[in-house]
Amino acid sequence: MVTKYYNDAIIGNKNMTASLSKTGELLRVFNQAPDYKQFFEIFHTGVKINDSALIYLHNDVNNTYSQYYKEDTNVLVTEILNTYFNLKIDQTDYVLTKEDVLVRNYHFKNESNIDLDVNFLIYSKLFTNINNDACGYFKNDALLQYTHDYTVCTFSKEKVKSYQINDAENGITNGVIWGKDYIGMSPDSAISYELGTLKPGEERSFEIYINISDNSKKNLLNDLDNEIERFRKIDYKKELEDTKKYWRKYLKDHSNLELKDEKANHAVRKIYNRTILLVPLLVNNETGGISAGVESDEYKTKCGRYSYCWPRDALFVTEALDEIGMGKDAEKFYKVFCKMTQSKNGRWEQRFYTDGRLAPCWGYQIDETASVVCGVYSHYEKEKNIKFLKDTLKMCEKAIEYLEKYVTDILDEKFELQKSYDLWEEREGYSLYSMASIFGAYNSMLKIIKEVKGEFTNNRLKIEALEKTRKLLEKRVRDIKEHVLKNYYDEDKKSFVRNTDDRRIDISILGAVTPFNMFAPKEKKVLNTIERMNMTIRTYTGGYIRYEGDTYNGGYNPWVIANLWMANYYLDAGEKKKAKECYEFVVRSASGHGLLGEQVDNESMKPSWIIGLMWSHAMFIDVTARFSKLGII
Repeated sequence: MVTKYYNDAIIGNKNMTASLSKTGELLRVFNQAPDYKQFFEIFHTGVKINDSALIYLHNDVNNTYSQYYKEDTNVLVTEILNTYFNLKIDQTDYVLTKEDVLVRNYHFKNESNIDLDVNFLIYSKLFTNINNDACGYFKNDALLQYTHDYTVCTFSKEKVKSYQINDAENGITNGVIWGKDYIGMSPDSAISYELGTLKPGEERSFEIYINISDNSKKNLLNDLDNEIERFRKIDYKKELEDTKKYWRKYLKDHSNLELKDEKANHAVRKIYNRTILLVPLLVNNETGGISAGVESDEYKTKCGRYSYCWPRDALFVTEALDEIGMGKDAEKFYKVFCKMTQSKNGRWEQRFYTDGRLAPCWGYQIDETASVVCGVYSHYEKEKNIKFLKDTLKMCEKAIEYLEKYVTDILDEKFELQKSYDLWEEREGYSLYSMASIFGAYNSMLKIIKEVKGEFTNNRLKIEALEKTRKLLEKRVRDIKEHVLKNYYDEDKKSFVRNTDDRRIDISILGAVTPFNMFAPKEKKVLNTIERMNMTIRTYTGGYIRYEGDTYNGGYNPWVIANLWMANYYLDAGEKKKAKECYEFVVRSASGHGLLGEQVDNESMKPSWIIGLMWSHAMFIDVTARFSKLGII
């Protein structure tokens, strides 16, 4: 089992997404969708120089590293210097925009005063199991690693020097591979290329290509030879320039942020731009489903996995999409993804694959359903497209019917229905955030009814049904607020509490103020709660943890969304200085590439856990837009 918890960079196109480490190791490649499938358990490259053993490019004691994206693109450069041989290697990774081909370009320069004989080696191991048996096949100077469903093709324009299908793991370390078998029942294989002798000062470029083929569409035995030859004929020098142009235009088309002082806010711009470039790598182009992030823990050793789509994220993420001019993607999320994933009873389950299939779950969360209704109206407010509201009206009505059963069960104190998990998916019960999300959904539905009512002037029965729903919801929002005041405000603590059980202070309490607007930001009980939060869940660095006693992933790490949530609250309360303090904590915690993590290490102030988390980036876009419009940055 190989655990690869932290990625540092993400590249891709609309169908293929790949993550890499800060040393240029290719960690994961997803094809078909940003969350499924992931193919590589290991993909390592290395060189054998003169009579050395294998020198891994991503991990050698004599290697030094520097990494950066080509400006305003998803083209990644990792500079590697092997100080023992003084061999400099510039590794450029990118995915073509019109073909699902991952390109790895290596530029070698001999900076020593001796000749260097260089062999380049690749070791590739696929995920395998009894229902996904991976095998190796060397053919047409390409390594074809295949299962029943797909074939991973690794090849170059150059001739392969040697290959090893079986027992490659044991043979690769000495830098010499060989094998008589052109085909074998092994998930891992290796190939090598002879790059020749580099004299002092001499330079040499070399490229490898990775393509993943659907076996139901292309035959492994006959079609792939032609496909590989087609890929070999591509002018990759031109494709690299076209890829850079594509992403720069994409960024220009979606970046509408105005800053008072670009120099002072360079870090803000870097995160903002990287967010825009990240979004298309996490959105399913067919359904609009949005992956929470690139996977980091397939074996679930620390979490329940991340590379899925949670409907509850919709309100935050689609608001960000609307803000950066990706309204069509936001609309597709609601009109395609949400429609195809809603159950007959009106609710949404906990999480899905981005293609709309149900993902592994361990319960349900009522806020998943409520958040979709809130998100639908939020998107309408931005676009003012009445047709969108009409197209999603039935979906929202079904959701409200389901929410009403849940609310009735609680308000009537029957408690017969299954309990819901809280926002953090850790505790079943009754939570303030859940009730606030339903309050927000009901208010959103009232606004939806007001907007669409005029579209049904010739339909008396529909008008009567809408009016009946309106009257019920108007009563319910009052009932829910009274219920919350009675059950979720602790008079001893002088604070709202997160649930009716452990009654801890939790950042999710803010949901009752923003975005669900149950309480005004300067109400006395809200101000008391904010004071309590600052005494209990704010760390010495100025970051906020999720809740008292949070132990997830080591505990006591501030969360990016917690700080941005607090920044949003302070903006609502007119506390610009305090809002900026919370915001600047997030800006300081970004990676060198401008990616935000789920959490922040209090000691190093670097991202900790899930780097490039969509929820973090979405809230950053929303808060940054507010700061810009208020002239704060």
